[in-house]
Amino acid sequence: MTQPHVPNPDLLAQPIGDPLGEILHLLKLTGTFYCQSRLSAPWGITIPGFPEVMSFAVVIGGRAWMKVGDDAPFEIQKGDLVLMTHGAPINLYSDAEARLMQLEDLPIRKVTELYETVEYGGGGAECSIMYGLVRLDHASSPMLMALLPDVLKIDPWEEEAGSWLQGTLQFIAREARELRPGGETVITRLADVLVIEAIRRWLSRSQEADRGWLKAARDPQIGRAIVAIHRDPAADWTVESLAQVAGMSRSAFAARFTGLVGTPAMQYLAQWRMNLARRSLRETSHPIASIAADLGYQSEPAFNRAFKRVFGTTPGQARRNAS
Repeated sequence: MTQPHVPNPDLLAQPIGDPLGEILHLLKLTGTFYCQSRLSAPWGITIPGFPEVMSFAVVIGGRAWMKVGDDAPFEIQKGDLVLMTHGAPINLYSDAEARLMQLEDLPIRKVTELYETVEYGGGGAECSIMYGLVRLDHASSPMLMALLPDVLKIDPWEEEAGSWLQGTLQFIAREARELRPGGETVITRLADVLVIEAIRRWLSRSQEADRGWLKAARDPQIGRAIVAIHRDPAADWTVESLAQVAGMSRSAFAARFTGLVGTPAMQYLAQWRMNLARRSLRETSHPIASIAADLGYQSEPAFNRAFKRVFGTTPGQARRNAS
């Protein structure tokens, strides 16, 4: 019989510091599509929605109008970075009278598997926009995505943004114009940095960021328990042992954890393990039994039941869907 995985004292002995900062440090993006466009008025583009995927637009030059989902349109101009977090469809256009074309119907030139360019329009005022689809690749991503607003608009030219953000956009603009060898790799990596920075700026400046799971991660006691779960998810955690990590009584910890996070501690642990499992199923070829054992499950059937309870499908089907 497999022995329970107990908490690793070496992992838990490491200084906690800023729990939210530790979570953000692990964030990374998986790019799925990037398109560099050179447009001339009149022009209009309709981009479909993509569930569970974020999209972004960086205005390299000129100005345009953007409509996200059912929201009112707003103007964007050179230097603006707009992050759409919940996969809503998008309309981009030069003016209200412009005819909208589906993105896939435009004259697209495929540069690499992930990077494309398009030149389109009626020959008038020019606008250049970089558009991308990205996925947050971390087990905390679903919880963070649920709290993000539908649209994050960043003006990198304001003083607070700092010269590095302006310089990054200028560098992207130069690479987009010249597209030297390896330029698409440089552009996509820098775009990933801009997306993560947009999220970090929202976290540091918005009152809406101080709620739910994010508020819990900032809490000096509950945050310690969350980090302990993240560091050693396979441990045989109980409410009592997590309360000990937090330095609280069992009853006080249970009530505060549920009040801040919105779910009981054991339910959070199960969800976290399943998020890690889903990532492993997507990214690795490790046997399902091995993934289950790494997350503290003593049998594959128990792991399969837990996975289906959270995601409504089996681990095997989830892996096939990802491929």
